[in-house]
Amino acid sequence: MPERIAQRLLIVGWDAADWIIIDRLFAAGRMPNLRRLVASGARADLGTLEPKLSPLLWSSIATGKTADKHGILNFVEPKPEGGGLRVSTSTSRKTKALWNILSQAGLSTRVVGWYASHPAEPIRGSVVTNLLQEGEPALDAAPWPLVPGAVHPEGLAEGIAAARQRARAFPHDILRALLPKVDEVGSADPRVASLVKLMSYAASIEGAALASLRAGPWDAAMVFFDAIDTVGHHFMQFVAPRMAHVSEREQRLFGGVMDRVYEWHDAALGRLLEAAGEGVTVLLLSDHGFHSDHLRPNLSEVPPERRMELEASWHRPKGVLVMSGPGVQRGAEIASPTILDVAPTALALLGLPAGEDFDGRVLAEAIACEAPARIPSWDLVEGDAGLHPADLRMDPFEAADALQQLVDLGYMAALPEDEQAQVDLVRRESLFNLGVALMSRRRPHEAVAHFEQLVARRPSEQRYAVCLAQSLLAAGRFRDAVGAADAFLSQDGSSVDMQLVRASALALAGDDAAARTQLDAIARAVARRHEYGAALAGAYAACGRHAEARGWFESAARRNPRDPSAHLGLARSQLALGGFEEAAGHALDALEITQALPEAHLLLGAALAWYGDLANARKSLEFAVKFEAGQVDAHRWLALVAEKLGDRAQAEASRSEVRRLLSSVTERPREAPFGPSAFAKRDGLAPV
Repeated sequence: MPERIAQRLLIVGWDAADWIIIDRLFAAGRMPNLRRLVASGARADLGTLEPKLSPLLWSSIATGKTADKHGILNFVEPKPEGGGLRVSTSTSRKTKALWNILSQAGLSTRVVGWYASHPAEPIRGSVVTNLLQEGEPALDAAPWPLVPGAVHPEGLAEGIAAARQRARAFPHDILRALLPKVDEVGSADPRVASLVKLMSYAASIEGAALASLRAGPWDAAMVFFDAIDTVGHHFMQFVAPRMAHVSEREQRLFGGVMDRVYEWHDAALGRLLEAAGEGVTVLLLSDHGFHSDHLRPNLSEVPPERRMELEASWHRPKGVLVMSGPGVQRGAEIASPTILDVAPTALALLGLPAGEDFDGRVLAEAIACEAPARIPSWDLVEGDAGLHPADLRMDPFEAADALQQLVDLGYMAALPEDEQAQVDLVRRESLFNLGVALMSRRRPHEAVAHFEQLVARRPSEQRYAVCLAQSLLAAGRFRDAVGAADAFLSQDGSSVDMQLVRASALALAGDDAAARTQLDAIARAVARRHEYGAALAGAYAACGRHAEARGWFESAARRNPRDPSAHLGLARSQLALGGFEEAAGHALDALEITQALPEAHLLLGAALAWYGDLANARKSLEFAVKFEAGQVDAHRWLALVAEKLGDRAQAEASRSEVRRLLSSVTERPREAPFGPSAFAKRDGLAPV
């Protein structure tokens, strides 16, 4: 019988929480509750997924699966019966969430505020959905009934309703704590109203969570707060250093809001821990980080119709993870966790197996037990999992307030007046999100089909066209990528993003002269625009100009030293230039940021092989294929290194895998200098 080492498990979600701000507050002696959890447990950066959109990410956290498997692809979705939109719902999720699995296993779960949890599912325990705050009346004394389906079981509804915080009655002392200069700002300032509205919802989530935790025994609780993210989209622009579009007065008045919002969350965490009682195991996490430094985007002059596609550029790819309490190894070094690891780890703490169809792993190095053997899939396990009947539908008018808030935050463009246009827009964006998710999971062949549909519907939409060309490039269809780029550039020749993709495609297709001409023109045009540095570097590398690529990668690494892609680019460039020791160093720099980088292990292995350290080269290459089995070059290098070490069985197995992987490739990219072919030629080995 698997050991259950967490008798009660509390999972707290803080959307967009970021160590950069938290560590600064820690250093100032602030956020004492989270500091205590870190001191008694373990912490790590938590990797996110693409696209960095909250409903997709929190659904991945709850299910342990990527968006193509769980089916939540947007903030909103078309109503199944037609005629408009609704907030993405629990009935649209295609797989069981943690609370369903635990319910099926006989455990009781308290769920509060999770994305795509409405209508509440009839699980063992309770659910308070993300539509808790819907329908707040304009008048103070007016009734405020809960939206139908917001609470399960019905017996908790009265207490949950009473725990909500009306925005019009938000306590002035708390507002003053968040915004000390509120009197100078003036209550008529719309930014004050936004802060009050968003923090009222956070207070309602806390109130509902406390009521739920005190409602009876429970085995697990999952509480989600979105305010760090939603307030951040309004107020992170005012944090020092001052952004160009922010006045000195605005920074003086609003510059401390984000720190105080973090402190509010820490105080709420303390109250949750008190309600949970002694002996609770805690997982606290965020789905991504949030830029707070020189990497913040300036969207002040972006037209509203483009805000939707750029708002996620605030999101940093590393969130936070804290594990603490019984069953957690104090001080454990957690190796490159991602949000996909949360669900299997939570199940292991509760003595339950993950499914083989989960996309993450159990963070075994951080917990004091062996993970139970996996089962094929929890979706195949029969029994009552607290799922809704398939025909359940939601009142289409219930989501109006939530939709408007998404527009206000910039996550959605203002919806067209025509209902069909609204539905078409959301269908396109959901398909786009699915394509991006597939690309990020290195499934470009599948992504191509989705982007082709989008380009056919909207050939002038740059994002769709660029992603189509990029997916064709990643799928090895270089000439098709050039064709897709040309088709778009014939409409809009000014697109730097598409010019860069075209230059890379030309280089990989062997047309070096055209690629270099285009690249030099782009470099002159964007010489002072840092955001294009990494893409330019990659394009220069693709056409064999590795010294120029190295310069652009060095610039990118200086601008954002926490970005592993710049260090990977430097490792690639140095390897191509014959700087094996330097290449290994840059690969190690990338791996210091995160171990979950298959290409970094590959580049380290290749550099070590050229350097003559074959034993360690093999270890690195084995890590590369462990992290990503489809890396052709990793298998090519592994075959050669194994052969040099006299391991004929592994060499032949790797060669066989190379043949299998290449059987589906249309065009093979030109190999960089000092690649596996050059290594084989130098040592008289058969090419792979």
